[in-house]
Amino acid sequence: MGVPLLDIKVMHQPFRQELLDKLVEVLDSASYINGPYVEAFESQLAEYCGAKHAIGVTSGSDALIISLMALGIEPGDEIITTPFTFFATAGAIARVGATSVFIDIEPDTFNLDPQKLAAAIGPKTKGIIPVSLYGQTANMDAIIEIAEQHHLWVIEDAAQSIGAKYNGRMSGSFPLAGTYSFFPAKNLGAIGDAGAVMTDDDNFAQQLRTMRNHGGQNQYFYERVGGNFRLDAIQAAVLSVKLPYLKVWEEVRRKNAAFYDDAFGDFSDLGRPVQAANCHHVYNQYVLRVLDGKRDQYVERLKKAQVSYAIYYPLCLHQQACFSGLGYKTGDFPIAEKAADEVLAIPIMTDRAEQVVAALVGEQR
Repeated sequence: MGVPLLDIKVMHQPFRQELLDKLVEVLDSASYINGPYVEAFESQLAEYCGAKHAIGVTSGSDALIISLMALGIEPGDEIITTPFTFFATAGAIARVGATSVFIDIEPDTFNLDPQKLAAAIGPKTKGIIPVSLYGQTANMDAIIEIAEQHHLWVIEDAAQSIGAKYNGRMSGSFPLAGTYSFFPAKNLGAIGDAGAVMTDDDNFAQQLRTMRNHGGQNQYFYERVGGNFRLDAIQAAVLSVKLPYLKVWEEVRRKNAAFYDDAFGDFSDLGRPVQAANCHHVYNQYVLRVLDGKRDQYVERLKKAQVSYAIYYPLCLHQQACFSGLGYKTGDFPIAEKAADEVLAIPIMTDRAEQVVAALVGEQR
């Protein structure tokens, strides 16, 4: 029997009836756009994350886009971010006409390296989008300190890190804002696309609420050009049911991570994830670094044992064809490029961690 990377159906089983009851409730309410289910989830999420405002939106990608739109970002503006992340981060910057300025990552956490920030800041720089990758928050204190020195805003892309903490503070709750994705495979997943923006800034929150309704506070009257970025009530209702289970799932992930850390500790070609001293890691993914060019060998072992895996991400953003116009080339960000050649994610939200270990290293133990 194969081991999936994530079995959402199994995760839903303990509260499946609760989900079905909630779906019927929403159906019968005929309140599908905005309304009480969205408001209830936003309140629940804001309390959980320790933020003043949670603004539900259509997806994690749109959470970034609407934030940039609300800030008035326009062509010619530059935003600093990482080349080692999912497409949506730089994609959002491009969608509003701005330019991504990439800097390399830390070799241990895979997150943006604050030590490289200052050199990348120029007269057109408006802000910084660090990504809290794989379930661990970026070095936010250092990033925010540099941003404040240069009068820049910071939006944390926390799509993979809900529940993670940095110095005791929830990922996504740092100023100016944080963005979440509730893609089904995330630690907190909807049954379709969904996302949210978190902020303590009252004015920014109001701008976001206006922008997600096409740019108007009242129907048919518009102050700005926004878009249809509204969170569906049915997704909000599902997320309200699932949010109380997030901590339980986090404990499973952390327990499996500790088991893997111990199991792979004697293998010099398997670099285990590093949890920074000031971070609480929630392991949206458990990502090994397979050294010495051996990733293909380990992948074949997993395939043979029918254990699912993923490579997040096989090609850095500065090497993608769609961003060739930015002028970067292979070799510009060697740490990120090395990571792309070495990373290998294995099942973490699973009750078959022993089977995963046996598939990877059983013959060598």
